[in-house]
Amino acid sequence: MTILTAAGSVAVAAACNSLPLKGSAWERTSYSGRTVSLSEGVAAGAGALVGTLGLPWKQALPSAVAIASAWIAGYVDDELEDAFPAKAKGFHGHLGALRHGKLTSGIVKIALIGAGSAIGAVAIPRSGGRLAKATAWVGQAALIAGSANLVNLLDLRPGRAVKTCGVVALPLCWVRDSTARSLAASALATSVACAPRDLRGETMLGDTGANALGSAVGLALARVQRGGARWAALAVIVALTALSEKVSFSRFIADHRILRMIDECGRP
Repeated sequence: MTILTAAGSVAVAAACNSLPLKGSAWERTSYSGRTVSLSEGVAAGAGALVGTLGLPWKQALPSAVAIASAWIAGYVDDELEDAFPAKAKGFHGHLGALRHGKLTSGIVKIALIGAGSAIGAVAIPRSGGRLAKATAWVGQAALIAGSANLVNLLDLRPGRAVKTCGVVALPLCWVRDSTARSLAASALATSVACAPRDLRGETMLGDTGANALGSAVGLALARVQRGGARWAALAVIVALTALSEKVSFSRFIADHRILRMIDECGRP
């Protein structure tokens, strides 16, 4: 099943990434000044959703809701930002705008991803008493939402986000939980399918694809049976997210030779 899921995700993502989406709504200017297509965002969301198709419906439906919510949330931020009364960057900026009574696309995105992640975490098995289960559910929902957001923060240079998703998803393809394996295989295959054009700087995930792909990886992570490993992953995500408010990831990577070599690997 895992192999079939991966094959399906590759096929769907590759097909969607080749869509001839035209117009300013589907084009962005990259850090290098080059015009890139957001078709990869469509591809990433569609490929990630393939991972839910072969699951039992009690697992498939909440997982699909989490991925689709993140996908839609990213679309709102990518395509509808100008329709909101205010613009902002980062959690601090969006929450600051909200405190002043101004709604931003980022607030809508946070709400959609948060709600979808909470639903996605409902179907994950938990053990212990009510308090332990409730605590685990909160941590799993935060892990899904945090993963979606972190992948978006990494999508600033060609290949960076898809490489990260692939590296994290690869070992999750061999965990005990079959649902986690399917979701991880789908995320890995989607990352592989999107990588060539992403690395060449022809397409980018955008918020649309980064949130969806990150959500799929987060769902797989949240199903890891060892609670300590899940909380450790969440701590890393929270720390990196907080750091991003103060430090430029691109500058930090550029200043460290090994990280820079990994980041540039595969680019022309």
